[in-house]
Amino acid sequence: MRAAEEAAFARGVEVEALMDEAGAGVARCVRQFFPNPGKAIVFVGKGHNGGDALVAAKCLKRSGWEIDLRLIFPEEDCAELTRKKLHQCGSPESFRGDRGPTIVLDGLLGLGSKYLLREPVRTAAQEINRLRQEQKAYVFAVDLPTGFDGDTGDSDPDCVIADFTVTIAFAKHGLVADRAIDLVGRIEVVQLPDLTIGPLPANDLLASAPSLSHALPRRKFSTYKNECGRIGVVAGSPGFIGAALMTAEGALRGGGGLVEVFVPREIYPIVAAAAPAEAMVKPVRSYRDLLEEKIDVWALGPGLGKGEAKDISKLIERAKQPMVVDADGLNIVSDDVELLKRCAGPRLLTPHPGEMKRMVDPGKMSRAGLARNFCEEFRVTLLFKGARTIVCQKGLALSYNSTGNPGMATGGMGDVLTGVCAGLIGQGLSLYDAARVGAWVCGRAAEIAIFQRGESEQSLVPSDVLTNLGWAFTELHSCSGGL
Repeated sequence: MRAAEEAAFARGVEVEALMDEAGAGVARCVRQFFPNPGKAIVFVGKGHNGGDALVAAKCLKRSGWEIDLRLIFPEEDCAELTRKKLHQCGSPESFRGDRGPTIVLDGLLGLGSKYLLREPVRTAAQEINRLRQEQKAYVFAVDLPTGFDGDTGDSDPDCVIADFTVTIAFAKHGLVADRAIDLVGRIEVVQLPDLTIGPLPANDLLASAPSLSHALPRRKFSTYKNECGRIGVVAGSPGFIGAALMTAEGALRGGGGLVEVFVPREIYPIVAAAAPAEAMVKPVRSYRDLLEEKIDVWALGPGLGKGEAKDISKLIERAKQPMVVDADGLNIVSDDVELLKRCAGPRLLTPHPGEMKRMVDPGKMSRAGLARNFCEEFRVTLLFKGARTIVCQKGLALSYNSTGNPGMATGGMGDVLTGVCAGLIGQGLSLYDAARVGAWVCGRAAEIAIFQRGESEQSLVPSDVLTNLGWAFTELHSCSGGL
């Protein structure tokens, strides 16, 4: 970051211009999640991080937000540019009643500050955490949560707990450390073109709308269904009918041209009656027989059970088409992980931590280390689900997903994701790009459901994600730059 800044300054870029751009980006991020104005409590440090927060506050004020400034150092101790932004922001306002959301902007310390806190910053950090806990305020950290080391992921005991971290220019490596998840929350990058050294370095680490938009080209006007893939869904068993239905609708909503659902004969009548009208449902006598089906992409595993494990294992191994393997498909693989080395076609595996542990002993490795080692040994693309989903493929950059929320911790979300990824592969995306785009749009659809459609982390269900996938895809298509 320091090298990028020095290079920009050498080209004549002014510090104030960068601050204005960064602060405006923070404000846009706030409005992305909270489109209706509310109250913003802004904690301002004496450095340029505080200046970024003040610019954001000024932008929010123009949008109708009520601003409460908390300057924790005497004004004369603040950097000259921060003082200028303080005066431009105007006088603090008292709150006019209880309307809209309450957010906190953490602009106390930025990159380069020591993460071990001293007074008065420690007390201010404690106050931010109190507001989050007692007033249910949403905390937006500007660049980094105060008390957090952006390089290592280490933190002070009183580190600010952020719901959103709006990091400036680049995604810092410490932000995606396993131990950092509950401190940094949802990560968004405010891209500053003047601080780019090399081709989009931030995007190699953190998947975002600007970095993914190229992977999903607009369809040509003459597109017809066979060009968007015939998706074969192998899912469902007695007691798990919903898994087949959600996977099928995920494939449809993900853009698959034709979706065929293959289910055991005993549940065929129920699935045929309940399936989306756009999907075809067929009874299965033997899973080995599916090798003869004319399918472009397979989505296999959700709710499948292990009753026909031997035949399903052969299908996973021998199918020449790309295949997304999830849930019980992964449980079957875990009985003979070496079959992944014998697969006739490319495979995208989508395990959650429990399924991953059944396939390989994680030991004390980080999630990223485990993903890299797994893809080094097996010829697969891995979508390692979690609060910070990882996509990994040998020879390509490890990618962290940036979207999603705790409301997605409910059964069926993985079924939707499996279908969406299969639908994307059917349209010609590589397994790696399909995994990154699929994870992003499903996570973003969940965010839209909560922050714009009135759902909550408690009420969110997979059908809410399906309903809002269109909005997420639209955001991806319309993205022409960062926040």
